[in-house]
Amino acid sequence: MFRKERIFTPGPVEIPDSIREVLSRQIVHHRTTEFKTTFLETRELFKQLIDCTSDNFVFFSSSGTGAMEAAVLNFFEEGDKVIAVVGGKFGERWSELARKWKLQVVELTLEWGKSVDPERIKKLLKENADCKGVLIQACESSTGAFHNIKAVGEITSSYDVLLVVDAITALGVYNIKPHSWNIDVLIGGSQKAFMLPPGLSMLWFSEKAQKTLTDRAYYFSVKEELKKQKEGQTAWTPAIQLILAFKEALSLLLTKGIDKVEKEYRLISTAMNKAVKALGLSVFPENPSISLSAVLPPAGLNADEIRREMLNLGVRTAGGQGKLKGKIFRISHMGMNIMDMVIALSALEVALWRLGYLRELGKGVRSYLENAYQNQ
Repeated sequence: MFRKERIFTPGPVEIPDSIREVLSRQIVHHRTTEFKTTFLETRELFKQLIDCTSDNFVFFSSSGTGAMEAAVLNFFEEGDKVIAVVGGKFGERWSELARKWKLQVVELTLEWGKSVDPERIKKLLKENADCKGVLIQACESSTGAFHNIKAVGEITSSYDVLLVVDAITALGVYNIKPHSWNIDVLIGGSQKAFMLPPGLSMLWFSEKAQKTLTDRAYYFSVKEELKKQKEGQTAWTPAIQLILAFKEALSLLLTKGIDKVEKEYRLISTAMNKAVKALGLSVFPENPSISLSAVLPPAGLNADEIRREMLNLGVRTAGGQGKLKGKIFRISHMGMNIMDMVIALSALEVALWRLGYLRELGKGVRSYLENAYQNQ
Protein backbone atom coordinates (compact mmCIF):
# COMPACT_ATOMS: atom_id res chain seq x y z
CA MET A 1 0.00 0.00 0.00
CA PHE A 2 1.37 3.43 -1.01
CA ARG A 3 4.53 1.70 -2.25
CA LYS A 4 7.45 4.06 -2.79
CA GLU A 5 10.56 3.00 -4.66
CA ARG A 6 13.98 4.20 -3.49
CA ILE A 7 16.87 4.19 -5.96
CA PHE A 8 20.24 2.91 -4.75
CA THR A 9 21.81 2.33 -8.16
CA PRO A 10 25.25 3.79 -9.01
CA GLY A 11 23.68 6.09 -11.59
CA PRO A 12 21.19 7.50 -11.94
CA VAL A 13 20.87 8.40 -8.28
CA GLU A 14 18.05 10.09 -6.40
CA ILE A 15 17.62 13.81 -7.05
CA PRO A 16 17.40 16.24 -4.09
CA ASP A 17 14.35 18.49 -3.81
CA SER A 18 16.24 21.73 -4.51
CA ILE A 19 17.62 20.30 -7.77
CA ARG A 20 14.21 18.93 -8.80
CA GLU A 21 12.78 22.40 -8.25
CA VAL A 22 15.28 23.86 -10.74
CA LEU A 23 14.54 21.09 -13.23
CA SER A 24 10.80 21.81 -13.03
CA ARG A 25 11.07 25.50 -13.96
CA GLN A 26 10.01 26.89 -17.32
CA ILE A 27 12.89 26.55 -19.77
CA VAL A 28 14.93 29.59 -20.81
CA HIS A 29 16.49 30.15 -24.21
CA HIS A 30 20.18 29.40 -24.36
CA ARG A 31 21.06 32.51 -26.40
CA THR A 32 20.03 34.91 -23.66
CA THR A 33 21.82 37.00 -21.04
CA GLU A 34 20.05 34.98 -18.33
CA PHE A 35 21.52 31.70 -19.55
CA LYS A 36 24.95 33.22 -20.22
CA THR A 37 25.17 34.56 -16.67
CA THR A 38 24.17 31.25 -15.11
CA PHE A 39 26.50 29.30 -17.39
CA LEU A 40 29.51 31.42 -16.42
CA GLU A 41 28.58 31.16 -12.72
CA THR A 42 28.37 27.39 -13.09
CA ARG A 43 31.84 27.31 -14.64
CA GLU A 44 33.23 29.28 -11.69
CA LEU A 45 31.67 26.83 -9.23
CA PHE A 46 33.18 23.91 -11.12
CA LYS A 47 36.61 25.51 -10.78
CA GLN A 48 36.08 25.68 -7.03
CA LEU A 49 35.09 22.01 -6.88
CA ILE A 50 38.32 20.85 -8.52
CA ASP A 51 40.43 23.59 -6.90
CA CYS A 52 41.82 24.88 -10.19
CA THR A 53 41.53 28.34 -11.75
CA SER A 54 42.12 27.10 -15.30
CA ASP A 55 39.39 27.63 -17.91
CA ASN A 56 40.45 24.44 -19.69
CA PHE A 57 37.22 22.48 -19.37
CA VAL A 58 33.98 22.01 -21.28
CA PHE A 59 30.53 20.60 -20.67
CA PHE A 60 28.97 18.30 -23.27
CA SER A 61 25.31 17.40 -23.73
CA SER A 62 25.97 13.68 -23.41
CA SER A 63 26.39 10.87 -20.95
CA GLY A 64 29.87 10.32 -19.55
CA THR A 65 30.71 7.98 -22.43
CA GLY A 66 30.45 10.97 -24.79
CA ALA A 67 33.17 12.75 -22.84
CA MET A 68 35.27 9.57 -22.88
CA GLU A 69 34.99 9.46 -26.65
CA ALA A 70 35.80 13.19 -26.79
CA ALA A 71 38.99 12.52 -24.82
CA VAL A 72 40.12 9.92 -27.37
CA LEU A 73 39.22 12.12 -30.36
CA ASN A 74 40.59 15.43 -29.10
CA PHE A 75 43.89 14.47 -27.51
CA PHE A 76 45.16 11.59 -29.65
CA GLU A 77 45.81 11.02 -33.33
CA GLU A 78 45.16 7.89 -35.36
CA GLY A 79 47.99 5.43 -34.75
CA ASP A 80 48.93 6.79 -31.30
CA LYS A 81 49.74 4.13 -28.72
CA VAL A 82 47.91 4.17 -25.38
CA ILE A 83 47.78 1.95 -22.31
CA ALA A 84 44.24 1.04 -21.21
CA VAL A 85 43.75 -0.31 -17.70
CA VAL A 86 41.08 -3.00 -18.10
CA GLY A 87 39.69 -4.32 -14.83
CA GLY A 88 35.98 -4.13 -15.51
CA LYS A 89 33.25 -3.12 -17.94
CA PHE A 90 34.32 0.51 -18.12
CA GLY A 91 37.99 -0.29 -18.53
CA GLU A 92 36.86 -2.37 -21.49
CA ARG A 93 35.06 0.71 -22.78
CA TRP A 94 38.34 2.68 -22.83
CA SER A 95 39.92 -0.05 -24.90
CA GLU A 96 36.94 -0.25 -27.28
CA LEU A 97 36.79 3.51 -27.80
CA ALA A 98 40.51 3.75 -28.46
CA ARG A 99 40.39 0.93 -31.00
CA LYS A 100 37.28 2.40 -32.65
CA TRP A 101 39.27 5.57 -33.45
CA LYS A 102 42.30 3.57 -34.59
CA LEU A 103 44.65 4.01 -31.67
CA GLN A 104 47.11 1.25 -30.80
CA VAL A 105 45.99 -0.20 -27.47
CA VAL A 106 48.21 -1.95 -24.95
CA GLU A 107 45.85 -3.51 -22.41
CA LEU A 108 46.89 -3.75 -18.79
CA THR A 109 44.47 -6.49 -17.79
CA LEU A 110 43.38 -6.96 -14.19
CA GLU A 111 41.29 -9.61 -12.51
CA TRP A 112 37.88 -7.98 -12.03
CA GLY A 113 37.67 -6.53 -8.52
CA LYS A 114 41.40 -5.84 -8.32
CA SER A 115 42.98 -2.39 -8.27
CA VAL A 116 45.94 -1.54 -10.47
CA ASP A 117 49.45 -1.59 -9.06
CA PRO A 118 50.99 1.70 -10.28
CA GLU A 119 54.31 -0.09 -10.71
CA ARG A 120 52.75 -2.19 -13.49
CA ILE A 121 51.93 1.02 -15.35
CA LYS A 122 55.50 2.21 -14.83
CA LYS A 123 56.82 -1.05 -16.26
CA LEU A 124 54.62 -0.77 -19.36
CA LEU A 125 55.67 2.84 -19.92
CA LYS A 126 59.31 1.77 -19.86
CA GLU A 127 58.57 -1.02 -22.33
CA ASN A 128 56.56 1.28 -24.63
CA ALA A 129 58.62 4.42 -25.08
CA ASP A 130 56.30 5.61 -27.86
CA CYS A 131 53.20 5.52 -25.63
CA LYS A 132 51.09 8.71 -25.72
CA GLY A 133 48.59 8.11 -22.92
CA VAL A 134 47.24 6.05 -20.04
CA LEU A 135 43.45 5.53 -19.92
CA ILE A 136 42.04 4.55 -16.54
CA GLN A 137 39.03 4.76 -14.23
CA ALA A 138 39.20 6.37 -10.80
CA CYS A 139 36.33 4.14 -9.73
CA GLU A 140 35.58 1.06 -11.81
CA SER A 141 31.92 1.08 -10.88
CA SER A 142 31.19 -2.28 -12.52
CA THR A 143 33.30 -3.96 -9.82
CA GLY A 144 33.33 -1.28 -7.10
CA ALA A 145 37.13 -1.08 -7.22
CA PHE A 146 39.09 2.14 -6.67
CA HIS A 147 42.35 2.88 -8.48
CA ASN A 148 44.90 5.08 -6.71
CA ILE A 149 44.97 7.84 -9.31
CA LYS A 150 47.21 10.10 -7.27
CA ALA A 151 49.90 7.40 -7.18
CA VAL A 152 49.46 6.72 -10.90
CA GLY A 153 49.82 10.44 -11.62
CA GLU A 154 53.13 10.56 -9.76
CA ILE A 155 54.43 7.98 -12.24
CA THR A 156 52.94 9.32 -15.48
CA SER A 157 54.13 12.87 -14.74
CA SER A 158 57.69 11.68 -15.40
CA TYR A 159 56.81 10.51 -18.92
CA ASP A 160 55.64 12.27 -22.06
CA VAL A 161 52.16 10.77 -21.76
CA LEU A 162 48.70 12.00 -20.89
CA LEU A 163 46.90 10.54 -17.87
CA VAL A 164 43.24 10.33 -18.88
CA VAL A 165 40.89 9.56 -15.99
CA ASP A 166 37.25 8.51 -16.14
CA ALA A 167 36.08 9.92 -12.80
CA ILE A 168 32.39 9.63 -13.63
CA THR A 169 31.67 7.71 -10.41
CA ALA A 170 34.29 9.55 -8.35
CA LEU A 171 33.94 13.27 -9.10
CA GLY A 172 31.76 14.80 -6.39
CA VAL A 173 32.59 11.93 -4.03
CA TYR A 174 36.36 12.28 -3.70
CA ASN A 175 38.12 15.62 -3.37
CA ILE A 176 39.87 15.24 -6.71
CA LYS A 177 42.40 17.92 -7.55
CA PRO A 178 43.45 17.19 -11.13
CA HIS A 179 46.25 19.74 -11.29
CA SER A 180 48.06 18.56 -8.15
CA TRP A 181 47.31 14.89 -8.90
CA ASN A 182 49.00 15.20 -12.32
CA ILE A 183 45.81 14.30 -14.18
CA ASP A 184 45.78 15.51 -17.79
CA VAL A 185 42.18 14.78 -18.79
CA LEU A 186 39.42 14.38 -16.21
CA ILE A 187 35.90 13.21 -17.07
CA GLY A 188 32.69 13.46 -15.06
CA GLY A 189 28.98 12.75 -15.54
CA SER A 190 25.81 14.32 -14.24
CA GLN A 191 23.82 11.28 -13.05
CA LYS A 192 26.25 10.17 -10.36
CA ALA A 193 27.38 12.23 -7.35
CA PHE A 194 26.07 15.44 -8.93
CA MET A 195 22.56 14.01 -8.40
CA LEU A 196 21.20 15.12 -11.79
CA PRO A 197 19.46 13.24 -14.60
CA PRO A 198 21.79 11.76 -17.26
CA GLY A 199 22.76 13.97 -20.18
CA LEU A 200 25.56 16.29 -19.06
CA SER A 201 29.25 15.43 -19.03
CA MET A 202 32.38 17.36 -18.07
CA LEU A 203 35.86 17.25 -19.53
CA TRP A 204 38.76 19.11 -17.87
CA PHE A 205 42.27 19.11 -19.37
CA SER A 206 45.75 20.25 -18.37
CA GLU A 207 48.10 22.63 -20.16
CA LYS A 208 50.12 19.57 -21.13
CA ALA A 209 47.04 18.04 -22.79
CA GLN A 210 46.18 21.33 -24.48
CA LYS A 211 49.35 21.05 -26.54
CA THR A 212 48.07 17.85 -28.15
CA LEU A 213 44.55 19.10 -29.04
CA THR A 214 43.45 17.81 -32.44
CA ASP A 215 40.71 18.72 -34.94
CA ARG A 216 39.35 15.18 -35.33
CA ALA A 217 35.97 15.80 -33.67
CA TYR A 218 32.94 17.74 -34.87
CA TYR A 219 30.16 17.73 -32.25
CA PHE A 220 32.65 16.72 -29.56
CA SER A 221 35.26 19.31 -30.54
CA VAL A 222 36.94 20.63 -27.39
CA LYS A 223 38.43 23.54 -29.35
CA GLU A 224 35.06 24.73 -30.63
CA GLU A 225 33.28 24.26 -27.32
CA LEU A 226 35.99 25.91 -25.25
CA LYS A 227 36.01 28.99 -27.44
CA LYS A 228 32.26 29.43 -26.93
CA GLN A 229 31.97 28.27 -23.34
CA LYS A 230 34.54 30.72 -22.03
CA GLU A 231 32.14 33.41 -23.32
CA GLY A 232 29.12 31.85 -21.62
CA GLN A 233 27.72 30.10 -24.68
CA THR A 234 28.01 26.68 -26.32
CA ALA A 235 28.89 25.60 -29.84
CA TRP A 236 25.71 23.51 -30.12
CA THR A 237 22.37 23.50 -28.34
CA PRO A 238 23.15 22.72 -24.69
CA ALA A 239 21.26 20.65 -22.12
CA ILE A 240 19.81 23.89 -20.74
CA GLN A 241 17.93 22.61 -17.71
CA LEU A 242 20.77 20.30 -16.69
CA ILE A 243 23.24 23.18 -16.72
CA LEU A 244 20.91 25.29 -14.56
CA ALA A 245 20.51 22.35 -12.17
CA PHE A 246 24.26 21.67 -12.24
CA LYS A 247 24.77 25.10 -10.69
CA GLU A 248 22.50 24.08 -7.81
CA ALA A 249 24.27 20.71 -7.43
CA LEU A 250 27.68 22.37 -7.28
CA SER A 251 26.36 24.88 -4.75
CA LEU A 252 25.13 22.03 -2.52
CA LEU A 253 28.50 20.28 -2.63
CA LEU A 254 30.51 23.43 -2.05
CA THR A 255 28.27 24.67 0.77
CA LYS A 256 28.91 21.44 2.64
CA GLY A 257 32.55 21.38 1.54
CA ILE A 258 34.01 18.64 -0.64
CA ASP A 259 36.32 17.52 2.19
CA LYS A 260 33.29 16.93 4.43
CA VAL A 261 31.44 15.26 1.55
CA GLU A 262 34.29 12.79 1.05
CA LYS A 263 34.56 12.20 4.81
CA GLU A 264 30.86 11.28 5.03
CA TYR A 265 31.08 8.94 2.04
CA ARG A 266 34.09 7.27 3.65
CA LEU A 267 32.10 6.82 6.84
CA ILE A 268 29.16 5.32 4.96
CA SER A 269 31.44 3.02 2.95
CA THR A 270 33.34 1.72 5.98
CA ALA A 271 30.15 1.12 7.95
CA MET A 272 28.42 -0.58 4.99
CA ASN A 273 31.36 -2.90 4.37
CA LYS A 274 31.43 -3.92 8.03
CA ALA A 275 27.67 -4.47 8.03
CA VAL A 276 27.87 -6.68 4.94
CA LYS A 277 30.54 -8.79 6.63
CA ALA A 278 28.45 -8.95 9.82
CA LEU A 279 25.72 -10.57 7.73
CA GLY A 280 28.18 -13.19 6.48
CA LEU A 281 28.48 -11.72 2.98
CA SER A 282 31.66 -10.52 1.25
CA VAL A 283 32.76 -7.19 -0.19
CA PHE A 284 33.81 -7.92 -3.78
CA PRO A 285 36.66 -5.48 -4.59
CA GLU A 286 39.97 -5.65 -2.76
CA ASN A 287 40.17 -1.84 -2.52
CA PRO A 288 36.54 -0.64 -2.46
CA SER A 289 35.49 2.72 -3.83
CA ILE A 290 33.59 4.84 -1.33
CA SER A 291 31.02 5.60 -4.06
CA LEU A 292 29.24 2.25 -3.78
CA SER A 293 29.21 -1.17 -2.16
CA ALA A 294 29.76 -4.14 -4.48
CA VAL A 295 28.71 -7.31 -2.65
CA LEU A 296 29.15 -11.04 -3.21
CA PRO A 297 26.07 -13.06 -2.16
CA PRO A 298 26.37 -16.08 0.13
CA ALA A 299 26.97 -19.47 -1.43
CA GLY A 300 23.85 -20.89 -3.03
CA LEU A 301 22.19 -17.52 -3.67
CA ASN A 302 22.14 -15.66 -6.97
CA ALA A 303 22.76 -11.93 -6.67
CA ASP A 304 19.77 -11.15 -8.88
CA GLU A 305 17.48 -13.16 -6.57
CA ILE A 306 18.51 -10.88 -3.73
CA ARG A 307 17.95 -7.81 -5.89
CA ARG A 308 14.46 -8.99 -6.84
CA GLU A 309 13.51 -9.44 -3.19
CA MET A 310 14.92 -5.99 -2.36
CA LEU A 311 12.93 -4.48 -5.21
CA ASN A 312 9.76 -6.12 -3.84
CA LEU A 313 10.48 -4.09 -0.71
CA GLY A 314 10.82 -0.89 -2.73
CA VAL A 315 14.61 -0.72 -2.94
CA ARG A 316 16.21 -0.75 -6.38
CA THR A 317 19.87 -1.78 -6.61
CA ALA A 318 22.18 -2.67 -9.51
CA GLY A 319 23.42 -6.06 -10.61
CA GLY A 320 26.75 -7.20 -11.97
CA GLN A 321 27.81 -6.41 -15.53
CA GLY A 322 29.49 -8.61 -18.11
CA LYS A 323 31.15 -11.60 -16.47
CA LEU A 324 29.79 -10.53 -13.07
CA LYS A 325 26.12 -10.72 -14.08
CA GLY A 326 24.24 -12.62 -11.39
CA LYS A 327 27.37 -12.83 -9.25
CA ILE A 328 27.39 -9.48 -7.41
CA PHE A 329 24.95 -6.72 -6.55
CA ARG A 330 25.80 -3.05 -6.11
CA ILE A 331 24.38 -0.49 -3.69
CA SER A 332 25.19 3.15 -4.40
CA HIS A 333 26.17 5.61 -1.68
CA MET A 334 26.03 8.62 -4.01
CA GLY A 335 23.51 11.29 -3.08
CA MET A 336 22.75 9.47 0.19
CA ASN A 337 23.33 10.35 3.83
CA ILE A 338 24.05 8.04 6.75
CA MET A 339 20.39 7.36 7.59
CA ASP A 340 19.39 6.78 3.96
CA MET A 341 21.64 3.75 3.85
CA VAL A 342 19.70 2.14 6.71
CA ILE A 343 16.81 1.68 4.24
CA ALA A 344 18.98 -0.18 1.74
CA LEU A 345 20.61 -2.31 4.42
CA SER A 346 17.25 -3.14 6.05
CA ALA A 347 15.89 -4.27 2.68
CA LEU A 348 18.99 -6.44 2.19
CA GLU A 349 18.44 -8.13 5.55
CA VAL A 350 14.76 -8.80 4.90
CA ALA A 351 15.57 -10.16 1.42
CA LEU A 352 18.16 -12.54 2.87
CA TRP A 353 15.69 -13.57 5.59
CA ARG A 354 12.94 -14.25 3.04
CA LEU A 355 15.36 -16.31 0.96
CA GLY A 356 16.12 -18.48 4.00
CA TYR A 357 19.67 -17.29 4.54
CA LEU A 358 19.15 -15.28 7.76
CA ARG A 359 17.38 -16.60 10.84
CA GLU A 360 17.09 -13.26 12.59
CA LEU A 361 17.00 -9.61 11.57
CA GLY A 362 18.94 -6.59 12.76
CA LYS A 363 22.56 -7.71 12.92
CA GLY A 364 23.69 -5.82 9.84
CA VAL A 365 21.76 -2.65 10.66
CA ARG A 366 23.11 -2.67 14.22
CA SER A 367 26.67 -3.05 12.95
CA TYR A 368 26.17 -0.25 10.44
CA LEU A 369 24.73 2.23 12.93
CA GLU A 370 27.35 1.47 15.56
CA ASN A 371 30.19 2.02 13.11
CA ALA A 372 28.63 5.01 11.33
CA TYR A 373 27.76 7.02 14.42
CA GLN A 374 30.60 6.03 16.73
CA ASN A 375 33.07 7.25 14.12
CA GLN A 376 31.40 10.57 13.33
